[in-house]
Amino acid sequence: MQNTENILFTLAMIGYFAAMACSFLFVSVKKDGFAKAGEALQIVSLALHTGALVLRGLAAGRLPMTNQYEFATCFAWALCFVSLVFIRKYRFPVLSVFAMPIIFLIMGYAAMQSRDIKPLMPALQSGWLAFHVSTAIISYGAFGVSAALGAIFLLRGRIRENSFLDQHIPGEAKLDLIAYRSVCLGLLFLTLTILTGAIWAERAWGSYWSWDPKETWSLVTWIVYAVYLHLRLRRGWKGRAAAIFAVAGFVCVIFTYIGVNTLLPGIHSYA
Repeated sequence: MQNTENILFTLAMIGYFAAMACSFLFVSVKKDGFAKAGEALQIVSLALHTGALVLRGLAAGRLPMTNQYEFATCFAWALCFVSLVFIRKYRFPVLSVFAMPIIFLIMGYAAMQSRDIKPLMPALQSGWLAFHVSTAIISYGAFGVSAALGAIFLLRGRIRENSFLDQHIPGEAKLDLIAYRSVCLGLLFLTLTILTGAIWAERAWGSYWSWDPKETWSLVTWIVYAVYLHLRLRRGWKGRAAAIFAVAGFVCVIFTYIGVNTLLPGIHSYA
């Protein structure tokens, strides 16, 4: 079963790379056919990716969300899924130009991690695992999309008038609104992540909050996005400032996930 999982994971990674190439060709050659091919490849790759995750879960006898490899591949899956939802909902294929490289890099990071299936440590043997980690994965995926949208917004203002890009990239007001909605989705699920984590921590370690590096940086990330929403709703911050916040916030997300585990090990070192 693990061999089949590895094959599906590899095929999904190849598919994501091909989808990324199609998205680059779409904006370079200016042919809509590449956008359609890229979207189809993204959907097929997501299906293969889903199959790999299902097989991983069956082989492990649990949800595949408990170590660096599993969380990274779930993170990439969520980012792919959320970006597809936004691409199809807003007819916005250019989003894949920015989302697919992030997905591919996260998959590459997952590929470098150990894929060994090990028994769960006592702290992870809880029904809270599914709630806590699933909400984290969805929030990270939404924040990844908001960062891609922020980057598109920042670059759009530097692009000269171009009928092709004007046709396929929403106006600045709509880009700003889509990014705002993505941040709201991410912050909602990050809030649920922190709350479920606190409840789980109290049951596992006897304390709701221990200022573990992962907990601390999750709170820092939450504060960054909360400031984004506060400034937007109370001070009317939109446009370029909001786009910079969206990108900076995702830098915090990546550090919370990869940087903390690498540089600041703690009780969350397993994930």
